[in-house]
Amino acid sequence: MSHRTKIPWAGTQRATTALLLLTLALLLAPRPANGQQSYVSRYNLYAGYTFLDSPHVSLFENGFHTQAGVNATTWLALGFDYSLSQGNLTLTPDLLTPTLQTELAGLLELLGVPANTPIAIPSNSRTQTFAGGPQFEFRHFKQVTFFVRPSIGAIHELATPQPGSNALYQTIVKAFEQTGTLGANGTKTDSVIFYGGGGGADLNLSKHIGLRVQADVVYDHLFSDTLKDGRTTVRFSVGPTFNIGKNIKK
Repeated sequence: MSHRTKIPWAGTQRATTALLLLTLALLLAPRPANGQQSYVSRYNLYAGYTFLDSPHVSLFENGFHTQAGVNATTWLALGFDYSLSQGNLTLTPDLLTPTLQTELAGLLELLGVPANTPIAIPSNSRTQTFAGGPQFEFRHFKQVTFFVRPSIGAIHELATPQPGSNALYQTIVKAFEQTGTLGANGTKTDSVIFYGGGGGADLNLSKHIGLRVQADVVYDHLFSDTLKDGRTTVRFSVGPTFNIGKNIKK
């Protein structure tokens, strides 16, 4: 049984946003010049815009991303990574575990809802990510620093179905509240480990200020008691980076 209907993502919006940000970064980027960088700061701080995209659950979130790092050597940094974002996703029956799909089918039959009726409940999501670890940096060019890193950390998400004025959706949400699938206030939270990888580049606009463009691709399985599958999430981020502290090359 499937009650899923195709819901238009903000696909055009996502692609357009990413394209504009990447274009801006390329326009601002100086031409790479050969030669080692003469200044490598002890500390690095970053803060910028981010979006999270999890197509499997039609989730798209906008938010804030910050990082703080210490350059242990000219090629190895150790740091902490945090992001906070908020957006919307769509819950459809085929995303649920087999047990919950059976329960929902029974409820719809009891309510006299035809089996082919599309069900797609909009929901709000608020996501935090926490990560820490190494970042490997390549400083062959004076004005551009490339980097790669493993992405391993914890993700915490708060999801709240938004049935609106749809009486059927209100009934489904209420039923899941009564069975404990959702909390008493209609919300659900979960925290799990994610893993993957990422990388990007710092465009060194001056000695102490740069523009960072980066992306991470990770996998997690939030709400495993409710959703049958895990999901792949892409996080894109862009913003200013600040190099401070003594020159570790000396």
